Amino acid sequence: MSIVKSFAVGNGDMFYIVHNSDNFTIIDCNVNSETAVERIDELKLKSQHKGITRFISTHPDQDHLGGIELLDGAMPIANFYVVKNQAIKSDDTESFKHYCKLRDDPAKAFYVYKGCTRKWMNQTDDTRGSSGVNILWPDVNNPDFKDALEVCNEGGSPNNISAVVRYALEGGATVMWLGDLETDFMEEIADHIVLEKTTIVFASHHGRASGKIPDSWLEKLDPQIIVIGEAPSRHLHYYTGYKTITQNRAGDITMELVENKVHFYVSKPEYKRSDLKDEGADTFDNYIGSIEVETEYTLERAAA
Repeated sequence: MSIVKSFAVGNGDMFYIVHNSDNFTIIDCNVNSETAVERIDELKLKSQHKGITRFISTHPDQDHLGGIELLDGAMPIANFYVVKNQAIKSDDTESFKHYCKLRDDPAKAFYVYKGCTRKWMNQTDDTRGSSGVNILWPDVNNPDFKDALEVCNEGGSPNNISAVVRYALEGGATVMWLGDLETDFMEEIADHIVLEKTTIVFASHHGRASGKIPDSWLEKLDPQIIVIGEAPSRHLHYYTGYKTITQNRAGDITMELVENKVHFYVSKPEYKRSDLKDEGADTFDNYIGSIEVETEYTLERAAA
């Protein structure tokens, strides 16, 4: 069993994974003086029995790194996974300065790229098992990525240097994060990234239409659930034809990955679903239903 949680942070992203191995992963950060204590206390509690904790930064935008200095102060970041960049900002916030400090620290920073390997991110040894995390993008030799990196390093948008992160529970569900990749960029690199069926996908750019996952990706990912973030409703794309959970309405979303099932819980008790299976799960409050994980194999059998 493992746990994936998406915090409702408003305009931004923050997640964690309690792995079924001796690993704990935080993806992005968005805390402030009002929310930091509660969220960081939860991170401490959930990671207290894990031997290795890593922080994955998808890209250097304030709504994905806000309050990282508070997190690092209370829960020191020893393993900082980041796309290599030299981003600059006209609005040089304390959080961005701290991000740069971690990014440029040779003892803490690990620069992620397509297919990279590392103990214990995706390698196992006698000390502990793999976390099941793999990096699908960026391809640092890809011309489109190089152009996006140049824009970022010159003070432009860092959206299109976002890492694509995929987590797989052995024998169970898979989960994918896309950072803030923009639709046009995803279409450009569609033939240069390896995509396969994925159970849960967090929509790019908080679910905004500007980050709509293109059909060329969706056909390969074939997600069972798309999680739409907390951008203003007028900016969202709702992915007609797919099951979605909209964080604006659901609040925090906790996903319990158990063998070939995923149980969903939310922080807003008024949020209900009738299209998810009732498995009677009760590990957390406000259970809204479950799905059984589909794989290419199970779909082929169903079609036979």
